[in-house]
Formats: sequence, C-alpha cells, structure tokens
Amino acid sequence: MTKLSVNINKVATIRNARGGNIPNIVRFAQDCESFGAQGITVHPRPDERHIRYRDVFDLRPVIRTEFNIEGNPTPEFIDLVMKVRPEQVTLVPDAPDAITSNAGWDTRKHLKFLSEIIERFQQVGIRTSIFVDPTEEMITYAAKTGTDRIELYTEPYALNFPKDPEGAVRDFREAAVLAHKLGMGINAGHDLSLENLKFFHEQVPHLEEVSIGHALISDALYLGIQETIRRYKECLK
Repeated sequence: MTKLSVNINKVATIRNARGGNIPNIVRFAQDCESFGAQGITVHPRPDERHIRYRDVFDLRPVIRTEFNIEGNPTPEFIDLVMKVRPEQVTLVPDAPDAITSNAGWDTRKHLKFLSEIIERFQQVGIRTSIFVDPTEEMITYAAKTGTDRIELYTEPYALNFPKDPEGAVRDFREAAVLAHKLGMGINAGHDLSLENLKFFHEQVPHLEEVSIGHALISDALYLGIQETIRRYKECLK
C-alpha cells in the first residue's frame, strides 16, 4: 500500500493568522498519526509564514511514523535537517518568495549541487528525494545524483485530469517506470485530491508515498481530519 504523508503547513498557516498556539501543530501531527497517517510532512520556508523552524524541532521527538522535511537546500535548511535528522528530506527548488512549489529541479543543470547535498544527507542516514517533473531527461539526471527517491510534481496531472485523465497521467506513468528501472523509489505530490488520487494510484506503478496537504486539510474542514485521512487511504489501496 502506498503511504500517505500529511503535509501540515496549512494548519500552521491558520495558527499564525492569530498568533498563539491554536491549532496546536504538535497535537495535530500526533492526531493525524493516530488516525492512520503514515507520515508527517513539513515545508519550512525562510519567512516562516506557515511552519516555523521551531515547529520542526518540536515535532521531531513526537512523530512515530515518518518525518519528511521539504525545502530548498539553503545553508539554513541544510543545517536544520542535519540537526533534526528526519527519516526523509525532499529537495524542492523553491524561490524564497514562492507561494507554493511550482516546478521540479533541472537535475541536469544542478547535478553537481544536488549530488553533494544528497551525499551529505545520506552519510548520516537520511533518505533523500528530489522534486522533479515527469520527463525522461530530468529522471535520468536525478538518478545520476545518487538520490534514493524522486517526488513527481503532480500539479500538471491535477490540472488536466478533469478533461483527460489518461492523457494527464501518461507522462507520470512513464516517468515512474523509468525511475524504478534506474533504481529510485517514487513519491508524488502537489494538488493530489480525493477527486484524482485513486486514478493516479491505479495508473502509476511503484508509487511508495504521496505527500498531500492543501486538498487534504481543506477536505478536513467539511469531513473532519479522521474521516478525511480514512478516505485518502482508501484511494491508495
């Protein structure tokens, strides 16, 4: 079964809107785990507009499943990851002012840069994943970095799914087959939802993990977080 990692950034956004500690990020992460989530994802950004660096340190001792930290590998981010030692780090090429992730790495252009960072994380036992677009060139050069996994950037799939599900998923299926052939594990994330996740999971082979935040937290406003996690996991059976 493909694992579900819940991205809790949006919960931190709600908290930060009023200050204080409501909702409590640590408690929310623990509840997600108790309701069946198989991982917790955070994506701290330099301006700390949602998840703060302090949150990452607070979460580390209480997470019992898998802790996945996403982000652009700036010196500050690398230092955070080395101190916290999550089970997985996902490298994302975000600009500091990006509202959300909007593209994968150019793994050919940044081959040396990524290879050096990945080696550093792997030396201390942290599994690495690179955020990539589903193209043959980017997948091939991702493998050259030595990364353990890739995370397929799925916004194009989500945008095209309503009008052409098969066309929307085709590149992702081929990318997963190639990545698996090259020895990498496959994760996926960005705009996956209850509407499009089941089909994606059925069509994309070797999928080990999905990281979902915005849609999942939005659904939880109507369904409650326990029922929402149950429904997302049903899509992954």
